[in-house]
Amino acid sequence: MGGLKLRRLASSLLSPVPASPGSAADAHNAVARATAHHPSTAPPSAHHMDALLAFGRGSRLSAAALAAAFVDRLRAAASGQGDAAVALKCLVALRVLLARGAFILRDQLLAALARHPASGRNPLALAAFPLGLGGRRSSSSSFAAASWVRFSARLLELVLLLPDAAPRAGASSDAEYLVALPNPHLVAELAAFVAVADAVRHAPPPPSSGPQPDALVWEAVRLAEEDRVAAERNIAARVQEMGERLDTLSLADAVELVCVLRRVEEGSAPPAPEWKWAGLDEGVVGAARRLRESAEGVVLRRTVEERRLVRRDAGGSASARVLVPARVAAAGDAARFVSTRWAGTVSAWR
Repeated sequence: MGGLKLRRLASSLLSPVPASPGSAADAHNAVARATAHHPSTAPPSAHHMDALLAFGRGSRLSAAALAAAFVDRLRAAASGQGDAAVALKCLVALRVLLARGAFILRDQLLAALARHPASGRNPLALAAFPLGLGGRRSSSSSFAAASWVRFSARLLELVLLLPDAAPRAGASSDAEYLVALPNPHLVAELAAFVAVADAVRHAPPPPSSGPQPDALVWEAVRLAEEDRVAAERNIAARVQEMGERLDTLSLADAVELVCVLRRVEEGSAPPAPEWKWAGLDEGVVGAARRLRESAEGVVLRRTVEERRLVRRDAGGSASARVLVPARVAAAGDAARFVSTRWAGTVSAWR
């Protein structure tokens, strides 16, 4: 019995140490399996996606290892003649991980995929990805996949700029989130969602449905449509919220809002008659148009007020801002960042 225990101890000490779950080797292997070239027209399987999502349930190091593995895989796929199948599978998998992954995994992916502030390196800079690749894919299928690599990378860049809390919030929590936003932040978020909707509107045409449809490209099409629908929903919510606080806008915020709302109006129709992508809902566009007309009135009023203040200052008289008591000025500053539904509270302060 003692000899058996000694043999077991010796074998355990002499055997190679397996890589710990979530290590860099595990991450590279999981990414390689999920984004293998063959089959070139199939998206990552559910089994492989579950294995990738598991990295978000471990430590921060395991999540960072997976993010680094995706960056390395994307760079390798974009080098040389390029591998459209591998690159598109990476982008599809990343979009799913950002939507379904745990917070720790999303946080590491955001850090890895963002443009480096010092070096300028950007893993998603695939606008020059080679088109018309040969190989085992047909020329038309290869061109469609490469076109969607370029588009999906650009769309993912825009999705990374969206507020992380907005798509995941419910109806009531989303309303509370919007009410708490300062005016400049609300306008900036509206512009970010408009950019996503506009990008999808200019997406490449979906591939033709042949006897063997390209399931990988169609999965990218489905994810892009989900982003468009989510962007439209968030645009509608922010247009409604901005309508509640028009009177609190500064001149700069009102001008920026008008510019953003004009882009919403331009998104009401597809860019070409043969395009299959739908524009924004007419109800959303109509609400944006009415808000833009009201915001233009605010711009006019704020411009007149600014000119009056300049004339008073130029004439040597005291500025209206100086004559306002400090307590009222503080209340006015607070009122600038809240909806009109809180006007009663602000009046009570005064």
